[in-house]
Parts: sequence; structure tokens; C-alpha cells
Amino acid sequence: MNRKFLLAVTGYVVASFALAAPWHLVWFHDKYVALGAFTRGDPIMPFGVLAMVLQGMVFAYFYPLFYRHQGGGHPIYRGIQFSLLMGLTVWTVMVLATAAKFNIEPVVDFVVIGTTFQILQFVLVGLTLGMIYGKNP
Repeated sequence: MNRKFLLAVTGYVVASFALAAPWHLVWFHDKYVALGAFTRGDPIMPFGVLAMVLQGMVFAYFYPLFYRHQGGGHPIYRGIQFSLLMGLTVWTVMVLATAAKFNIEPVVDFVVIGTTFQILQFVLVGLTLGMIYGKNP
């Protein structure tokens, strides 16, 4: 593993956690509970961190391939483009599949809050990847 890869994984975790912790545990915690999306009193934080580390490894590995495949370009733009594309996969699990599996009501509120979070998360991640890798990933 090279230095940029490790920085990108770390950047993914830091950017994601910096938004996720206040979003899920403070700002919208009560709303998620009222919707029925949170049923565990105390989240298992190591699982959440492990999920972010594994996601970060996937993003850090594939971003340089995507950048080169696109023929370069502005690294911030390409980082956001890549992150939103990859984030679409995460969104289908975190928002759509969760709404399909759990009794969340009203489901529209959950989809709006979850989608907003995911867009913000993956724009932040994209900015981070673009800054870390620059024009030479």
C-alpha cells in the first residue's frame, strides 16, 4: 500500500465520520428513532468504523483507475464525480434496501433525510479524494 492510498482511506473515514456522527447521533437522531429506522439503543460503533474503513479501501483503490480511465481532468471534479457514482451503490443499500426491510414510516421522510446525507457524504469524500490524489493518482 502506498502513502496516497492510506491517506485516501483515512480521508474517507474522517470525512464520513465528521458528517455521520453529528448527523445520525445528534442532529437527526430523534427523527430516525421516530421513523423507526433506529431500533438499537446504543449503536455498535466498531461495526460502523469497520464499514467506513472497508468502504474507504474500495474508494481509494478504484479512484485512481477511474481518474486515468476518464483521461485525467480536474481532480476535485473527478473526485466528486467518482464518489457520487460509487456512492450510488452505497445509497441503494443504506436508503432503499433499509426502507424496504424495516417498518419505517413515513418512508418518504427517511428517503429524503438518507439521500441528503449520502449526497453530502459523497461530495465531501470526492473533495477529499481529489485533494489527496491530485492530478497524478
